[in-house]
Amino acid sequence: MFGQFFNILYSIVDRVYVGQIPGAGETALASIGVCAPALTAISAFAYMVGIGGASGMSISLGQKDRKRARAIVGNAVFLLLLMAVVITLLLFAVRKPLLYILGCSDTMFPYAETYFMIYILGTLPLLLGTGLNHFLLGQGFSRQGMMAVVVGAVMNVVLDPVLIFGAKLGIAGAAIATVLSQCGMAVYVVYQLCRPKIPIRLHFCRPQKVLCTRILSVGSMSFLITILDNLIIILLNMVLRRYGGIQYGDQLLTCATVVQSFLTIVFCPAQGITSGCAAIFGYHYGAGHYRKIRRAFFGVFVLCGLYIGILQIAVQMSPQIFAGLFLQDTDMIRLASASLRMYTLALAGVAVQYALVDGLTAMGRIRYAFPLSVFRKLVYMACIFVLPRIMDIRSVFYAGSISDAVGAAFSAAVFFGIVDPRLKKELVQKETEENG
Repeated sequence: MFGQFFNILYSIVDRVYVGQIPGAGETALASIGVCAPALTAISAFAYMVGIGGASGMSISLGQKDRKRARAIVGNAVFLLLLMAVVITLLLFAVRKPLLYILGCSDTMFPYAETYFMIYILGTLPLLLGTGLNHFLLGQGFSRQGMMAVVVGAVMNVVLDPVLIFGAKLGIAGAAIATVLSQCGMAVYVVYQLCRPKIPIRLHFCRPQKVLCTRILSVGSMSFLITILDNLIIILLNMVLRRYGGIQYGDQLLTCATVVQSFLTIVFCPAQGITSGCAAIFGYHYGAGHYRKIRRAFFGVFVLCGLYIGILQIAVQMSPQIFAGLFLQDTDMIRLASASLRMYTLALAGVAVQYALVDGLTAMGRIRYAFPLSVFRKLVYMACIFVLPRIMDIRSVFYAGSISDAVGAAFSAAVFFGIVDPRLKKELVQKETEENG
């Protein structure tokens, strides 16, 4: 969790500095927001392999099967390297049409293309650093996992002002700083996983179809969630562009970028909590400990609820503080502040999603976790298309509040009414058989 606090700096510091570029800050900031869905999608592949592999490794360790746990790590390395090559080549080839599909305007394109092309060069270190860090966390080395994020975040914070303003590289400097920080994180993670004190160390092995398939099937939950999140951002940008027109559309896209940046402050530490507890869920599921799993669900919910609830109150009371981190113009700060308030009325409901969806995913129970997550996103997408037709275009920002409230209620009802009784029956029976 503390590592993800630093990840906040890693994720939004580019936007903070870019928004302060003289004469071009707002346009450059909106350009980064346009690039964000495609660039975040790259991380989705890292999470797919990292979460899927670490879940299988933790379950295998809970079952005392170290040989299988070691094979899972080797196959995960193969998948990450293969994905890095394919993604880099593909995104370079389609960068121009892709950026326009994402909502880029002619004014934004030079900024967006520069940032996008440089960022793509960091695909390999991004996948290795983010994906393999889950195997540190999955073996209980949370301090090392935290430090991996800290290394990247500190490098990014230091390099951004030097390259953006000192070297006068502008938005290109922000992208270069991000790539160099990703390299630093990757080197640190690889070094840690190669140390003798790590029970399941980093190594290469011949890929096995069964294990690769298992990693991807479990990790597909996280992958699809991230892709759907990016699809939502793309749809939001398209709707804002369509109904907002040329000038007002760019302003609303800037507001959407500020909202997404604030959500990074909300979600990164929450993801740190669930990532830190993933090994607990996986290990005790493999060992058949139902009561300890219930305690883990409760602990994640309380921690996420407290953190997200505090931020919800803060942004409702003083949204201009958060908007002012990224913007200089008074009118834009006022517009972004109103957007933040509309989006976060039911933000605390996300804590329910994190506790239930991520906990079930860590145990490999994808058939339960996936519908809970997708339902909320379907509600969000429906709101994006319906609200601008019946209200002002700015009302589209209420989509976040509506989906958070409805999604939390649906997830809680399904979990306690269907999922939990089945999980209890499965694990209690397993524990009884092992003890008998």
